[in-house]
Amino acid sequence: MAAGQRAASESHDRALVRRMAGGDESALADLYDAWADRVHTLACWILRDADEAEDVVEETFWQAWRTASRYDGERAGGGTWLLMIARCRAIDRLRARRRRTDWTAAFSTNGSLLDGAGAEPPGAEEERRERYSVLASALEGLPREQREAVEMAFYGGLSHAEIAAQMAQPLGTVKTRIRLAIQKLRQRLASLRDGDL
Repeated sequence: MAAGQRAASESHDRALVRRMAGGDESALADLYDAWADRVHTLACWILRDADEAEDVVEETFWQAWRTASRYDGERAGGGTWLLMIARCRAIDRLRARRRRTDWTAAFSTNGSLLDGAGAEPPGAEEERRERYSVLASALEGLPREQREAVEMAFYGGLSHAEIAAQMAQPLGTVKTRIRLAIQKLRQRLASLRDGDL
């Protein structure tokens, strides 16, 4: 694209975002038509998953609609702004995916504690309830700040930065709380598995 065409396109995108800020839904549709494919490509490149990338496209345009009034055309063109939103949404999903993987790995030494798949022998349902009760008890045994941070991260799917903002704590403090909580949970569940109730 030539420099003149690029400038005209950026100017048009800025105008669309300003119209969105005023509640013009047709501006959102026009911006979507112009940028959805590029947003999807970026999200797909980051996530390596086309289905999740589709979700990111939806989240990106929804966030753009909600935050259009805060858009600063002097800082970035409308398309660049959309791609920055998409990048953040995709990275948030990637982090959430990794947290789910980390959460599973945190209990990998206690796989039998969380298993319940396959044909169930008599009493398996009761045993599974007891195992989940043990996990809930282990969570309850954590200090309140650590438990809340872990629950927000793994049950709420929040990023560390989102947790820090919600708890009004520094990011490093939140990361430390989560790390310590996972270490304590591993130790507690390992001791339960070994019969050291």
